[in-house]
Amino acid sequence: MKIDWKRKLSSRKFWMALVGFITPLLLAFGMSESETAEIAAIIIAGANVIIYVLAEASIDTANREKGE
Repeated sequence: MKIDWKRKLSSRKFWMALVGFITPLLLAFGMSESETAEIAAIIIAGANVIIYVLAEASIDTANREKGE
């Protein structure tokens, strides 16, 4: 089974699941709540950039195909 990474990385559900998995692990390993919140915020911010880049790439591809 081949994983469609482009689709997976552009999924908000994927990123929220990742944060939902990492957050309790960080707390379990003794990180403070503020450090954990900062890391979660960084992950979500990175996800926003990745989703934006993939969306723009898809739009550019669609526009290029229409022009040909």
